[in-house]
Amino acid sequence: MKRPLIILAGPTAVGKTALSVRLAKAAGAEIISADSMQVYKGMDIGSAKIRPEETEGVPHYLVDVLEPEEEFNVVRFQQMALEAAEKIYARGRIPLIVGGTGFYIQAILYDIDFTENDGDTAIRRSLEQTAAEKGGEYLHGLLQKADPEAALQIHPNNVKRIIRALEFYQQTGKKISEHNQQERAKESPYNFAYFVLNDERSRLYERIDRRVDLMMEQGLLDEVRALKERGVKKESTAMQGLGYKELYAFLDEEISLEEAVPIIKRDTRHFAKRQITWFKREREVIWADRSVLGSEDAVLDFMLRELKERKIL
Repeated sequence: MKRPLIILAGPTAVGKTALSVRLAKAAGAEIISADSMQVYKGMDIGSAKIRPEETEGVPHYLVDVLEPEEEFNVVRFQQMALEAAEKIYARGRIPLIVGGTGFYIQAILYDIDFTENDGDTAIRRSLEQTAAEKGGEYLHGLLQKADPEAALQIHPNNVKRIIRALEFYQQTGKKISEHNQQERAKESPYNFAYFVLNDERSRLYERIDRRVDLMMEQGLLDEVRALKERGVKKESTAMQGLGYKELYAFLDEEISLEEAVPIIKRDTRHFAKRQITWFKREREVIWADRSVLGSEDAVLDFMLRELKERKIL
């Protein structure tokens, strides 16, 4: 018998947080966050982290567990999420993975094997040195020659992922894009339901713009300033989050605040679009479109019906 697993994914600002608590309570589930920023302490506003009173007693894992100086990547996420899932199963509950980081979700759902590309190697250090000397664009050019498919999927600014892909190629002689495709083609070890919450694009973009304005009102700039003053470096994983990197640039006097806020909104909209594109490529997802289903109650009812049909509940 495969163990049950529920996933609630979707683009940023679509309304996953509130729905996830209701779904967890109705399904007897506990929540594992698949968010690369909510894992960090002291990064509450910019990551739209759930507040303790909003959890309504539903346990949340991988929220507020790392210091902003610490590294967090898909390998570490997978390890921490699997440990959390075991605790949840031991309590007789169902893990509910919630977030917008599609690759993190894949890592759990298809039990992707990262062992061939783990550990600090001389190749990685050499690539990091090349990046420092020649920049991310140069490395991205190398990746385009070695693994064009991976180069299409990885943004030229995402130097860490470019390095991982080149390192994998140099270590194994194989393309990481092909390796990941093979891993994704594996059958999932879970009896799962993979929901993707979505909404009409214009409504989603309005929510993003409103959320950024609210974050600024709530003190996002002070949050970023406090992180900078405690010594969190601009290059750290934590500071790559939307809102954080732009306001860090303002604090470094690289751009004005009047420039930073529209950039945050624009880049968040672009990010949401990329997330939707990612989820459209995924196998076996169940689209829950708010513009079609209507109210949150209707969305929840739809999800519970699906869970019963799949004998997860």
